[in-house]
Amino acid sequence: MTVTDTKTLADRVEDLLPQTQCTKCGYPACRPYAEAVASGAANYNQCPPGGAEGIARLAALLGKPVIPLNSANGVERPRPLAVIDEQVCIGCTLCMQACPVDAIVGAPKQMHTVIAELCTGCDLCVPPCPVDCIALPPVTGQATGWAAWSQAQADAARERHDRREARLAREREAAEARAAARRAGSSPAAQVTGTAQAGAAAPSAAPAVEDAEAKKRAIIQAALERARKKKEELAAKGQAPLNTEHVSADVQAQIDAAEARRRRLGLAADDTGTPSDKR
Repeated sequence: MTVTDTKTLADRVEDLLPQTQCTKCGYPACRPYAEAVASGAANYNQCPPGGAEGIARLAALLGKPVIPLNSANGVERPRPLAVIDEQVCIGCTLCMQACPVDAIVGAPKQMHTVIAELCTGCDLCVPPCPVDCIALPPVTGQATGWAAWSQAQADAARERHDRREARLAREREAAEARAAARRAGSSPAAQVTGTAQAGAAAPSAAPAVEDAEAKKRAIIQAALERARKKKEELAAKGQAPLNTEHVSADVQAQIDAAEARRRRLGLAADDTGTPSDKR
């Protein structure tokens, strides 16, 4: 029996990327970069997390020579891990929104926590932090590139990123639908009809609970429990997150804008860090 391989060149390139979703290649995620390499729009030496070995892998796939990493995209380095100074964190949620793999949990005006097992060291949470409370210490010693990052970690990060992108797309669509409904208005009869239709569609729309999702929820719950205990320990010592009440006007404006976006999307979080519309 003949087996047909349906993978495109972009698929094959993406399979060789470390999936940190760091954007250092100049593209918004690993997949767009893979497509650009496959089409010839981007060179195959623009991925610092992949480093020299990553370039060698891509060169072998493309039948091209091994070349140095483009310094304009960064340098190959030990993998860092985002660490939040919980006493300085103001709970603005901007880092959570920037994380491409949902590795940060928290709630507005509460301390945030990085789930170490999920962090890819992408750096994207640092620029939006208005109080500079996120550090990125290296955690892999002298190991860099693919020596500091396994294929299993890459596969897991890719899956989390894809799920996040799908969730954000659903949230945008839902927000647009709500906005359209508000603009159009609806009669009482239409509301009754819409409710009946929604009720009829609900069973088929309910997604099946997957093992991966259950595992992710367990990891997040454990991280939240660690954060809660840490908060209680700090409170017992008379310590607590700083700057939560008296922030500058510019910082408060960023927080207010972020919360306004979340409210428009129906994502206002409760004190557990879980959005009010369960996803």
